[in-house]
Amino acid sequence: MSVNKLILGDNLEILKGMESESVDLIYLDPPFFSNRNYEVIWGDEGEVRSFQDRWSGGIDHYIAWLKERVEQMHRILKPTGSIFLHCDWHADAYIRVQILDKVFSYENFINHITWKRKGGNANPSNALGIVTDSIFWYSKTKKITYNQQFDLTSDETQQYIKERFVYNDENGRKFMKSPIVSPNPRPNLTYDYKGYKPPKNGWSISLNVMEEWDKAGKLYFPPDGTGQRIYRKIYLDEYRGQPIENLWQNIFVINPMAKERIGYPTQKPEKLLERIIEMASNEGDIIFDPFVGGGTTVAVADKLKRKWIGIDQSVQAVKVTELRLQKQQDLFSASFTVQLHKYDYDTLRYTDAFEFESWIIQQFGGTSNTRQRNDFGLDGKMPDNTPIQVKRSDNIGRNVIDNFLSAVKRADKRLFDKNIEDKKPVGYIIAFSFGKGAIQEVARLKLEENIIIKLVTVEEIVPIAKKPTITVQINELSKDEKGVREIEFIAAGQSEAGIEFYSWDFNYDTEQGFKADIMLDKEGKQTAKLKAGTHNIAVKVIDNDGLESIEVIKLKVNGVVERE
Repeated sequence: MSVNKLILGDNLEILKGMESESVDLIYLDPPFFSNRNYEVIWGDEGEVRSFQDRWSGGIDHYIAWLKERVEQMHRILKPTGSIFLHCDWHADAYIRVQILDKVFSYENFINHITWKRKGGNANPSNALGIVTDSIFWYSKTKKITYNQQFDLTSDETQQYIKERFVYNDENGRKFMKSPIVSPNPRPNLTYDYKGYKPPKNGWSISLNVMEEWDKAGKLYFPPDGTGQRIYRKIYLDEYRGQPIENLWQNIFVINPMAKERIGYPTQKPEKLLERIIEMASNEGDIIFDPFVGGGTTVAVADKLKRKWIGIDQSVQAVKVTELRLQKQQDLFSASFTVQLHKYDYDTLRYTDAFEFESWIIQQFGGTSNTRQRNDFGLDGKMPDNTPIQVKRSDNIGRNVIDNFLSAVKRADKRLFDKNIEDKKPVGYIIAFSFGKGAIQEVARLKLEENIIIKLVTVEEIVPIAKKPTITVQINELSKDEKGVREIEFIAAGQSEAGIEFYSWDFNYDTEQGFKADIMLDKEGKQTAKLKAGTHNIAVKVIDNDGLESIEVIKLKVNGVVERE
């Protein structure tokens, strides 16, 4: 499976097709066992269907539903990989004992991370308020990727800094004194240094290291005659903080005004995923999230120069995540792909020809040619080497059949004759549609010469749909004394599949692409205050198949509001 890919679909079926030991880190935040309808967040057909599947039984059904997915995750995880499963109190005990201990084994349990996600105002009337989530960390083997993380922001760390970093060097840099004393007797590290006697058990470093630290100005020498020992200087501006432990209290939920907020109710903060990804993976590793939700995992993985794969059953989850990734991308960002249930005809028909050939041959089960010369005009082959030709066109004519037949004979006459003898196709032609002449010639070849050429439409390989259409109405609502106009935009989308949502970019730039200011608008109505000048406003409409269209409105505001 290719990486940097968003996939719309059932994660179990997609997991079954993924290669074993192919990902480095898995984070999953599955729907909690809350047994409440508020768990349906997006409300589209895919999510509702998945919700109904989970709740057709009680806790046992939920655990079985989740376990078969975790079993596949264990298979695709590399031996050095880790899995982090995020859950709440409703089923955390069941998940740990009945799923994670059984699938990954009790011996590979690493940590139970407790994340304090709320403040202290969530108290019910008859119980203690629940303000934490659980994140279970398991590995596949004892040899894992681990990068220790440190924290500077906690209250404990700030108090430690205040109490310990009380010294200043000759340049005014704050530092603290740290002992360099061996905890156990070390005769080989018992030496005098610059007239200072060693501790009873010896120093904790060799003479070479002592000299290196001294040369770098990292040693503190107490005044002569005090009887004190040498200390190491730890400078505040180089201090990384206290090591992260399993109680996470300083990563806060996303407030209503946060820039990263996208309107997804259970959206996890980026700092939470930053900590997990930096702790358990390295640059270039593959991060996998089978419940992509609001897209935080893949968005953070992308920023941290990791590769990634994300899956969700909801069209809205996948498309909002796509918009989120597009907004944060720059010239140095890696490209990514989105796999939907259906494909837009216009996009396939008018995309790059060689890229389309390679993709459609792969979808058909073949292998595309890596070279484009001396290939007799053939674009790929099936597993048995039977040739494939792709025509990114409609209404393919008789001449294509004649040329293809000639090319197949020249490419491999022995295979050509064998396929005729075995009454198998001598080749496949893939196109958007075929004309009457081509269809008649294929029929004649089969009837009169026993030559079978298989004509395959693109729609037989992948489902095709028409993308939605969109119109935008503009109404001027008001004008203030400075000439600022308040404009109302009303978008109306049309699609046979039905409209899911709209997204808006109020500073659209064709070179930078669509960067959503409003990612999720269910009504298609927005207002904006525009100063004098030219404004480019773009709106996308997304339908139930995940297909989209964009309308760009160019407005001139100068005395009057004019639309180009």
